[in-house]
Amino acid sequence: EPVTVVGCLPFAAPGEGLTVEGVWERHPSHGEQFKASSAMRSLPVGEKHIYEYLASGAVRGIGPATAAVLVNRFGSHTLEILSDSPEKLAEIKGISARRARDISETFRRQTGMRLLMEFLAANGLKPEYAMRLYKLYGDGALELVKSNPYVIASDRIGGQFDEADALALSLGFEEDSPPRIAAALIFEMVHNLNNGHSFLPREKLVAATAQLIGVEAETAEECLDVLADEGEIVQEVVAGVNAVYLRRLYEAETCTAAALRAMAQDTVPAKKNVDERIAELERETGMRYAAQQKEAIRLACERRLLAVTGGPGTGKTTIIQAILRLYDDMQLDCLLAAPTGRAAKRMTELTGREAYTIHRLLGAAWAAEGDELTFRKNESDPLRCGAVILDECSMVDITLIQALLKALPKGCRLVLVGDADQLPSVGPGSFFLDVLRSHAVAAVRLTEIFRQSGESRIIRNAHSINRGETPELRENKGDFFFLQRPSGERLAATVAELCSERLPRGMGIPSGDIQVLTPTRKGESGTFALNERLQQVLNPPAPGKKEKIFGETVFREGDRVMQIRNNYDIVWCKGGDTAAIIAGEMAPGSAPETGTGIFNGDLGTILRIDTENELIWIDFDEKLAWYGFEQLGELDHAFAVTVHKAQGSEYRAVVLAAGRAPARLLSRDLLYTAVTRARELLVVVGETAIVQAMIENGRKTRRYSGLRARLAGEV
Repeated sequence: EPVTVVGCLPFAAPGEGLTVEGVWERHPSHGEQFKASSAMRSLPVGEKHIYEYLASGAVRGIGPATAAVLVNRFGSHTLEILSDSPEKLAEIKGISARRARDISETFRRQTGMRLLMEFLAANGLKPEYAMRLYKLYGDGALELVKSNPYVIASDRIGGQFDEADALALSLGFEEDSPPRIAAALIFEMVHNLNNGHSFLPREKLVAATAQLIGVEAETAEECLDVLADEGEIVQEVVAGVNAVYLRRLYEAETCTAAALRAMAQDTVPAKKNVDERIAELERETGMRYAAQQKEAIRLACERRLLAVTGGPGTGKTTIIQAILRLYDDMQLDCLLAAPTGRAAKRMTELTGREAYTIHRLLGAAWAAEGDELTFRKNESDPLRCGAVILDECSMVDITLIQALLKALPKGCRLVLVGDADQLPSVGPGSFFLDVLRSHAVAAVRLTEIFRQSGESRIIRNAHSINRGETPELRENKGDFFFLQRPSGERLAATVAELCSERLPRGMGIPSGDIQVLTPTRKGESGTFALNERLQQVLNPPAPGKKEKIFGETVFREGDRVMQIRNNYDIVWCKGGDTAAIIAGEMAPGSAPETGTGIFNGDLGTILRIDTENELIWIDFDEKLAWYGFEQLGELDHAFAVTVHKAQGSEYRAVVLAAGRAPARLLSRDLLYTAVTRARELLVVVGETAIVQAMIENGRKTRRYSGLRARLAGEV
């Protein structure tokens, strides 16, 4: 009797054997099914199952007709022939020697993947780790994992240290073995890098490592010094702190500081009186610039490096437009850039000129071998421009700004624009804030709110929040609404009702123009729970609407999704006949623009789920990308996203779920960032006490960074 099994079963094909462990459960839509916590695949046995397996397309180059010929010829030995004797395949009419080699190589590669997956599954590890490992290390992946299980906890594989450590101990690693301690030290540093730190104080790193793996602090210190001698880490006293850096972070910080200091000290006398040109620009445009704006425009013409910070409605876009006009007069070819695709798209819309993501501008790609991100544009092949204006600088981490600075040609100007009061970058460092606090770089802080912007309660309340003042919280007031709801079911139900009924019907705002934001991923008002609820009301199951179950997640055509980790290898095309490309009537390469790379935080919509070819087609802001089913672990639903993930984006309408969350997330800068994501309408749903607690929590989480001190000449 057929049984429905759900779980992560990548590459499972008809005819294969499956041994699964898990529990029975009843799904509200799909009925009784077996939820697999682990699965072991086995190659098919017997001619019938071998034919089903090969005819399904499980091995590239073999379809139903070829499968029938192979099984008729080789019977139950077919798979052995595929693996070990490609020359016998070439004896069959219609199969050339080259095709035989290709088929055999594909089958052996899949077998290697299978062995790796089975080894990991037997040790309780996720199958998606196998895919990433095999992609990076090929046939040597299994032996690598056995010799160094801690590779599983690396950034590109995405495993947890405790998973890798449990495997290592089961393979016979001693608890106090140097490789184990070294892996724990590196893990703690990478983990804290992901929390925004560029370095860790030595005593904190040693204590955390000792606690993590249960060794003496002295033992961890000895291993740390060995890592320093080997060059993997760098130790230096920074502003009185015994700092420990990963080498690449140390190089990023020191190189960035040196480049910025050199640029900050370099003035570039203007060929024409800048004040006169600003006055001419006012006459040409009919616009009157405020004193702070004039100062920023003037400095952009007289300095190689300028930082401009200001909240919403303070005229940052106006300044960018004016600087572009003056750079045109100066015959400076100016490039526009931003850290995210949505921020770059918004910059393009506001300036009328193409803006690029930093990754695209620099030609980011993973190295052919290894775990290193490379950039095509660098000091050996710099950008061709006279100036760069970089927007949303609060989102830029220390490694990305280093890459950009290395790619600037000699004499190039750089204008940094952003809002330093927003949440800091997800990546390491606090680059933009450090630049402003160093007082070593020419900087302008915009404080005046202009009349038209001042009429927006979103903007007025954002500035009130930023000053630590409580905004007027009324249920019905202009473009800023507050709906008092207790945390839990009532709050979540109200959010769903707003998105599906009240705002579309009452205010004419389509559901697709509404973005739900929340401080947290967990809890009844977190992204997990809200996305499940919102999917049911905004994109419910329907006849003809295809679905794909991946683990516990149901992906459905029409779903809004988000990429949750940088993937520089995903292929996309732009500008072609989308329907024809998806239908296979046109090659993606025929589109006017093609490229690779979908990045953490990119939002898209699932257009089609192709179960036959195991592909999902997704529209990411007019870029059409395709994912194999095995890559679905890189996607989350995005009907609701965290405020951190929304950085750099702007939405027509925002619904903020202000429910209970961990205290560290209930901060003023998080609330301020959430409010400033809304362009036309903001609805805050939650408890007054929680909103008040966020406003009162003006403490900024300390990030360990040495950039400010280096810029100020203190190191």
